[in-house]
Amino acid sequence: MANFILRKAEPKDVSDILRLIKELAKFEEMEDQVLLTEKDLLDDGFGEHPFYHCVVAEVPNEQQSSEGHTVVGFAMYYFTYDPWIGKLLYLEDFYVMKEYRGYGMGSEILKKLSHTAVKTRCSSMHFIVAEWNKPSIEFYKRRGASDLSSEEGWRLFKIDKQYLVKMSSEE
Repeated sequence: MANFILRKAEPKDVSDILRLIKELAKFEEMEDQVLLTEKDLLDDGFGEHPFYHCVVAEVPNEQQSSEGHTVVGFAMYYFTYDPWIGKLLYLEDFYVMKEYRGYGMGSEILKKLSHTAVKTRCSSMHFIVAEWNKPSIEFYKRRGASDLSSEEGWRLFKIDKQYLVKMSSEE
């Protein structure tokens, strides 16, 4: 049984956060798409106006991972606003190392984020999950999540930076 604490990430955690982001990307077979650096994470998450918030799961030294890590999970989130329902907590990334799954870390992280959402008067928590990731889909559904893709027919889009630059320079 893994003992662990959840705590707000600190600047000293950026290397662990980036490592976990890369592990999650590898799990999702998208490792080559991680472009962030430790400096980006430091500048963007720990300045005067952070663009994200992060919670880390940490185990004691005697329960460190086989690679010697004590930060073994994280959740990255931010607040956004929906003009229909108001404030939202958007869960951007959420990951627990494989060897630490099944000990309740994921449930506790989600509980902590739920508490944060309620405390800040958010109307809901939103996130995306890959269609093929059935274990995660079931994890969220067991906790009351609704699949807006199938229930409401929403589709997720993005506009890459090159097109943002192009549109911003059009006259």
